Amino acid sequence: MLLDTASLYFRAYFGVPESVRAPDGTPVNAVRGLLDFIARLVADHSPAALVACMDAGWRPQWRVDLIPSYKAHRVADAAAGTEEVPDTLSPQVPVIEAVLDAIGIARVGVPGYEADDVIGTLATAAPGPVAIVTGDRDLFQLVDDARGVRVLFPRKGVGDIDVVDGEFLTGRYGVRPDQYADFAALRGDPSDGLPGVKGIGEKTAAELVRQYGDLAAVRAAAAEPFSKLTPARRRNILAAADYLEVAPKVVRVATDVPLPVFDPALPPVPEHPGALKELAERWGLGGSLSRLLDALAVRSA
Repeated sequence: MLLDTASLYFRAYFGVPESVRAPDGTPVNAVRGLLDFIARLVADHSPAALVACMDAGWRPQWRVDLIPSYKAHRVADAAAGTEEVPDTLSPQVPVIEAVLDAIGIARVGVPGYEADDVIGTLATAAPGPVAIVTGDRDLFQLVDDARGVRVLFPRKGVGDIDVVDGEFLTGRYGVRPDQYADFAALRGDPSDGLPGVKGIGEKTAAELVRQYGDLAAVRAAAAEPFSKLTPARRRNILAAADYLEVAPKVVRVATDVPLPVFDPALPPVPEHPGALKELAERWGLGGSLSRLLDALAVRSA
């Protein structure tokens, strides 16, 4: 099981009231919400191994070099390149990291890469079935029915999810998993600063990819005067040539990230009980931590 950790703690932050606080009054809603999410995932799916994948580089320079608008609207400090996040969430992230480390849950991030890229590398190399837990549709491109790679996409909490496989994607979007990245590049994504192609929304992008097979074939059809593309679509695709030349590399997750050595096995008991006890008392983690520890113990029994 691979967790898109930031995606989940953002959901926890907005889903759990900010009135959930530590003894000193500091909000810990994201911390406790994430612990409850992981507890539910372990209890419901009993993964053999679990990795909390992190954004060591949330806006990698190599993606920005290709498309400067990539996530540009999320930058809080242009000079530092820091991400704009809610004021009361940022201080909770180091707590989340410390708690995961004290429990002994593998936490992996690689400088210069997003969590998506860590997930892509691990999912591609995994010998067995993989469940990717994320609220980010970009990771739908990793679905692989033959290898048992699927996405668990929370609708609300992690107890209410869509299980995304090939059938789900063809039913919802009309494209196969291996076509999803090309479909996403054509459509664009304002939330990531990807402009897409003028006049081509979700339905048209799916139609084009389905008709021609992939983005390269769509572009070839646009360059062919006698293809069946309408004049407007041909014109817009040709006008977006520079964008379409680099968009696939930006949209596709990396699958060759140089990962550190780590142990993805879930611990039956905390790896650093003393440190975890201090964290639990300082931050008032209460029932959320207890539920996760209980779930880990039951899974290992």
